[in-house]
Amino acid sequence: MEKFIQKIADIDFVRSAIEEQADLSVFKEKPSLQVAAGVFLIILGSLLGWPAVAFLGILAVTFNEPLLAVIGGPLAYGISFPVFWLGMYFSGANYTVIFFRWLCRITVVKLLSWVSFREV
Repeated sequence: MEKFIQKIADIDFVRSAIEEQADLSVFKEKPSLQVAAGVFLIILGSLLGWPAVAFLGILAVTFNEPLLAVIGGPLAYGISFPVFWLGMYFSGANYTVIFFRWLCRITVVKLLSWVSFREV
């Protein structure tokens, strides 16, 4: 297990995150219009997804119109998916890398300290 953790720590992405003390301070800054629009699209895509499918299912049962669920459900979900991914494109890429650098740093540092603690 120790060798596996050390191999992970030797990956360039992880090593640079540890050396540069990657953190989440960029999230304290005011987001740009592009990021705000992306977050809005992510929320909209999420609302158009399964909640809309469930709502259409309830309507189909209530009005005894199964086509509302059969056609409307996949259509609503099919529309929500590109909206969500467009939001991820606008806001996610930069922030995702920042978040994963931080996550790699804290995880690997904790694993390395766990390994060194077990050796003592």
